[in-house]
Amino acid sequence: MPAADTDAAPETGRLSFSCLPGWEADDLDAALAAFRLKPDGPLSRAAQAATDARTFFETHFRPSTPVPGHFTGYYEPEIDGSLKPTDTFPVPIHALPPGGIDAPRAKIEPRLAGHEIAWLRDEVDRFFLQVQGSGRIRLVDGGTLRVGYAGGNGHPYRSIGALLVEREILGPDITAQALKDWLRADPAQGRAVMAENPSYVMFAPVDLPPDSGPRGTLCPVTAHRSIAVDPDHTPLGAPVWVEVDGIARLCIAQDTGSAIRGPGRADLFFGTGDAAGRAAGRLNHPGRFTALEPR
Repeated sequence: MPAADTDAAPETGRLSFSCLPGWEADDLDAALAAFRLKPDGPLSRAAQAATDARTFFETHFRPSTPVPGHFTGYYEPEIDGSLKPTDTFPVPIHALPPGGIDAPRAKIEPRLAGHEIAWLRDEVDRFFLQVQGSGRIRLVDGGTLRVGYAGGNGHPYRSIGALLVEREILGPDITAQALKDWLRADPAQGRAVMAENPSYVMFAPVDLPPDSGPRGTLCPVTAHRSIAVDPDHTPLGAPVWVEVDGIARLCIAQDTGSAIRGPGRADLFFGTGDAAGRAAGRLNHPGRFTALEPR
């Protein structure tokens, strides 16, 4: 990796584009397509008119000082469910009630009676749908219901995977599938551990084209090109050069998440379905985070 001060202005530490490893090889057309999904603004209009992605980004942006990053992945689950409760699908997901709700996970469900949207196979499916914040529910009577984040209960997110690693119940190389298997092996124990994350997410049905990604905070997100960031440190809509685990590509900050906090923190969207979920679950590593700032 090039030194941070190579080809950089000494007073700022900024890189030139030539110091971003892989910049010349990246498919910037894909990044520009994702960038064009953001709401209207001066640079959005310039993006719509652009005929060359590389010229657009190099003309309108410059790399800022890179910071150490930590990257995880997320995805849009596809899970089975029903629009009514059955013996196979007994666990509801809920709409956000008028006025909101502030009960923690362990006590919230009785207070949400009457606000059910759909029913899932078990509490593990619901928990992971809530962690991802959106999903596609394959209905037993045919069709698909897409749901997106509608609001939370105001309680902080706590990673139960990190909790189990701290207790030396699971190893540091834990995967999402291993965590699901552990939670399902003893449902009562799994329910108790899930309750230690007091955050509870509620949903709303969303109407999106089948080939569209789920809605992020800013706009629909794009597989491998959208990231969730902490907007207190990275402006929504900002292009970010991501370097982690052999990935070197331009992504767009288009989403947020309750677990995404701090400078250099990012969650990369991997797409929809099981393969995307496996890839997302493998990413939990440090890297380098270089936001591009407008000239």
